[in-house]
Amino acid sequence: MPKKLLQGNEAIVMAAEVAGLKFFAGYPITPASEIIHALVNKKHIKVLQMEDEIASINAIIGASLAGLKAMTATSGPGFSLMQESIGLAHMMEVPLVIVNVQRVGPSTGMPTLPAQGDILQCIHGSHGDYFPIVFYPNSVSELYQYTIAAFNAAEESMSPVILLSDGYISHLYETIIPHRDFTIKARSRPPLGTGNRHFTGLSHEDSVPKTSDVDNYRRLITRFREKQQVTAQRYNFYEYMECSKETDTLLISCGALSRIAYYFKNDFALYRPIRMFPLVEEIKIIAARYKRILIMEMNMGQYAQEIERILHREVEFIPILGGRIDLKEIKQKIYGQK
Repeated sequence: MPKKLLQGNEAIVMAAEVAGLKFFAGYPITPASEIIHALVNKKHIKVLQMEDEIASINAIIGASLAGLKAMTATSGPGFSLMQESIGLAHMMEVPLVIVNVQRVGPSTGMPTLPAQGDILQCIHGSHGDYFPIVFYPNSVSELYQYTIAAFNAAEESMSPVILLSDGYISHLYETIIPHRDFTIKARSRPPLGTGNRHFTGLSHEDSVPKTSDVDNYRRLITRFREKQQVTAQRYNFYEYMECSKETDTLLISCGALSRIAYYFKNDFALYRPIRMFPLVEEIKIIAARYKRILIMEMNMGQYAQEIERILHREVEFIPILGGRIDLKEIKQKIYGQK
């Protein structure tokens, strides 16, 4: 396979084709717009530009129910609008992929600048209990790889899977080799009209709504959690780099910010979650080796909260805000805390 110079968003499009994407609905929004721009030229993929992101998420739910692999792409404001229907897709067990290219928020924020402010929204954006699988690559090559993984995980779990990116990674150009030798999961859910599949947002058993049966609801939510955990274990992606010298510090980062973290590999051990949620259990074993846990994020500590929760210990946090990654600033914050 020849090498290609691709933008991150272009790599997502190419990988979605390989994974079997047949329907895309979206609304242009910086810094995700290149995805819909590239897809409109694909004659074998049905593409609709909707009036907003609420219509977009509901359109891909409908397409998936009809039997097509479906995807949408957005950024923070659009992701916020999608939340109610994301919950609906989890309750109806609809496989689909949602790409969220993060930018500075809240609200309109700083539309052209990257951030990592949507991490907790991925798992708590909609109401009720649901258990999404979330991937966050840190390169153009990984955007290609984990877009395919996202489609496969969606089919295995019969649920929405979120692919996080950010304004840096999605707009980065890198040379990659776009392999096509990945295993591609076939459509797992039969389309409506075949079998006895439900399509209700109500609590249910099989295709029968059960809105007053407490025991059934408990079984339903427990089953949702267990199937997500089983699927997630097959996509147990993370990167761990031990330090070449003695160190008591583990530096944790993800996405674009993790690329700058490699600068510190001679001083600290590095951990990078790729499967952001469910949290990778190995972090407990890795973190136990270090006295100091230091986390960098382009937000006010969203993933740090999750790491503290799973480790049952306090961590140190460095906020990198405003869409700017400055090595000098980061060095001052890291070494100033020692």
